[in-house]
Amino acid sequence: MPELPEVEALAQFLRGRAVDHAVQSVEVGAISALKTFRPPPDALVGATVVDVTRHGKWLDLMVATPTGEPLHLVWHLSRAGWVRWSDQLSDRPVRPGKSPIALRVRLDDGSGYDLTEAGTRKRLAVHVVADPADVPQIATLGVEPLSDEFTVDRLAELLAARNQQVKGLLRDQGTIAGVGNAYSDEILHAARMSPFAPTRSFDAAKTATLHAAIQQILTEAVAAASGRPAAELKDAKRRGMRVHGRTGEPCPGWDGVPCGDTVHEVSFADSSLQYCPTCQTGGKPLADRRLSRLLR
Repeated sequence: MPELPEVEALAQFLRGRAVDHAVQSVEVGAISALKTFRPPPDALVGATVVDVTRHGKWLDLMVATPTGEPLHLVWHLSRAGWVRWSDQLSDRPVRPGKSPIALRVRLDDGSGYDLTEAGTRKRLAVHVVADPADVPQIATLGVEPLSDEFTVDRLAELLAARNQQVKGLLRDQGTIAGVGNAYSDEILHAARMSPFAPTRSFDAAKTATLHAAIQQILTEAVAAASGRPAAELKDAKRRGMRVHGRTGEPCPGWDGVPCGDTVHEVSFADSSLQYCPTCQTGGKPLADRRLSRLLR
């Protein structure tokens, strides 16, 4: 699933190509992806793109209609969705149910993009709204971790709000917006912390260490993704991971010096996490989640 760095890069990519162009057509290929019906997608036709922004993991194509009213096409790519840009879109109409294309947006110069989704579990979500806050999942997003509002004190408040595993807090979009499974693994590795550490066990020093790791990992990832074409972002993300998705490989060390251990994994029903015992859990491998005790 694309997370904050990739979604930010996609927003930059689309902003550089779509702004000041008018929307020529919008074709719906998967009615299940469309979560709103008023206004309809056709309301975007003739509107001029004024910006492309991000809200957590959500992308937002902002347009100004011919009457001057703002509209927003917002979408969440979920696990298997992606943005496929073309400088010259095909003239062949999108055939609902016959391709992975969920939505096609064509601009006035013939360029545009497809929102695609692979696999059988369709979770891509598209909304057409007057205000992004009309989408409940956006209205309830937590603090942006690279914003000025995300201070050490704010993180301390979030950690103390309720006792939970720190991995879960990092992934909770209502607490911190934009971090998912992959970057939470990377953050906790850089911070040298167990993913199962209880949040109310964090003192001032641990809180400051976690805050620094969040900002370091995300800032580095945003810089690495910025300027890349949409087609390159997935592979660039995989290459940049130190522990996530690298089960069984040598750990590169939280500080860039190999620690001599290998990356371990804990599997869940529909996901998994990766970590290094030497760097994060005092050398103790974590057991299956049903048997594990919280490690500090």
